[in-house]
Amino acid sequence: MSVLHDVVVLGLGIHGSATTLELAERGLDVVGVERFEPGHRRGSSHGATRMIRRAYPNPVWNDLVDRAFRGWDRWGAAAGAPFLHPTGGLYAHRGEPTMQGGSSLPAAPDTWPTLAPSLRLPASYGAVHDPDAGVLDAAGALAFAQSSAARAGAELRFGETVVDWSVDGGVVSVRTDAGTLRARRLVLAGGAWAARLVPGGASFFEVWRIVTLTVRPGQAVAQPPALGCFSVDLPDGLVFGLPEAGGSGAKIGIDAGPVWDPEVPVAPPTTAETEHLGELFRRFVPGLDTDGGDAVACLYTMTPDKRFVVGPLPDQPEVVVAAACSGHGFKFGPAIGEAVADLVQGHDRPDLDFLSPTRMVTTA
Repeated sequence: MSVLHDVVVLGLGIHGSATTLELAERGLDVVGVERFEPGHRRGSSHGATRMIRRAYPNPVWNDLVDRAFRGWDRWGAAAGAPFLHPTGGLYAHRGEPTMQGGSSLPAAPDTWPTLAPSLRLPASYGAVHDPDAGVLDAAGALAFAQSSAARAGAELRFGETVVDWSVDGGVVSVRTDAGTLRARRLVLAGGAWAARLVPGGASFFEVWRIVTLTVRPGQAVAQPPALGCFSVDLPDGLVFGLPEAGGSGAKIGIDAGPVWDPEVPVAPPTTAETEHLGELFRRFVPGLDTDGGDAVACLYTMTPDKRFVVGPLPDQPEVVVAAACSGHGFKFGPAIGEAVADLVQGHDRPDLDFLSPTRMVTTA
């Protein structure tokens, strides 16, 4: 009979790694399984930077956002250096702005040149200013979570593919290409593979291929306070941008892309995609040099309402889902890790009801 672990976590992107860290620090026997090697580009957690903001279109997110900010402070203190670089942000939408949260307030067009001198937003748009927005050291944070989890006693198994899992008599069995793991609890944090790992996920999760462009660092026009985080709601998708921070150049992307099969390696950005992103960057940040920028493709795992799926499966409470970042999940890493660890240990988290897996049943 194999060892009975406390928890097995499938997927070691930011949410799976944060969960593994939190569980290990609480003294649980936890095993994290990842199909690919550390630093791979087949999923959604690679890359140097991510945006964090308090401005959100629905107040239901506010508590989790606050927990995320506190979590990044906690991780930074443990690491001895911050992962969050405050920059402020301006978020522009057609019509009246609806973003809210924290100290975010509508910003009149005549204030934009003061709030972000390098940024040029459409004059007909409304905008919200979020003074707490910033840039996260994503690569450093993911490495920190994994290394800290290992130091806390977690077993991290990279390059191991999950075949299937089952629950029998309150015990979870996970078959991989290296053998079978048994545990009291299972966490499904497989990112783009959620549709395959989560029962009922095939019709609820959709994977998109997204391209971003990062320009060379050292350009004053792209550095705070001249430029902060921003987004512009265009008809063909939400354009999002990050200023230069922590030695990484400014970045831009579009929150839209073709549906992609995660079993197929992500196609590299085309010349046309790279040029289009460069044109958008120069449009919104005049004077920015985009030549020689680094374009990267990644995957978004989307749900119909663009909310995550976090919580125990309705008919299998031994299994907790942490899935479908829907393009805005990295910023919640420490908060999701804490939340999933709470759920694994049986603590009630009614604040997460808006992310419940029961949505997969009610919308099927």
